[in-house]
Amino acid sequence: MLRADHAPAVLSFELANQAYFARWITDRGEEFFTHFDERFAALLADQRAGAGAYHVLAGDDGSIAGRFNLIFLAEGVAELGYRVAEASAGRGVATRAVRELCELAAQRYGVRRFVAATSTQNVASQKVLTSNAFHHVGPADPADLRGKPGYRYERMLS
Repeated sequence: MLRADHAPAVLSFELANQAYFARWITDRGEEFFTHFDERFAALLADQRAGAGAYHVLAGDDGSIAGRFNLIFLAEGVAELGYRVAEASAGRGVATRAVRELCELAAQRYGVRRFVAATSTQNVASQKVLTSNAFHHVGPADPADLRGKPGYRYERMLS
């Protein structure tokens, strides 16, 4: 789970991977960094309130290799989002972490249905989702991807 002491490492992760993320995911924009402390505090408040569950994949040195987020949309429904550092890409990190997070979410939070969106150009993310039993269910709302065209995925648990 995301903790207050993760803030410096999360900021470093986001800054180090900003250009990489802008190519594949969405550019958070400079406002994200200008107001990072407030945004980070809001995530922690959302987590305490039960509106979401935010996880980081941290190395032994405390550096962040990935962020994996669940936003609870309704009873038993969560939206999954994730970002993996460029240095960790292509190594199965996201695939394993998404698998573990889905299992954890089912056990700890009672999630039975997951939804996710990815840009059309982000083939790696599409593979992560399909490798974890997510199914393409149609186009994503461009607002979900900061204006980029994309696909919507869903995973149902029994």
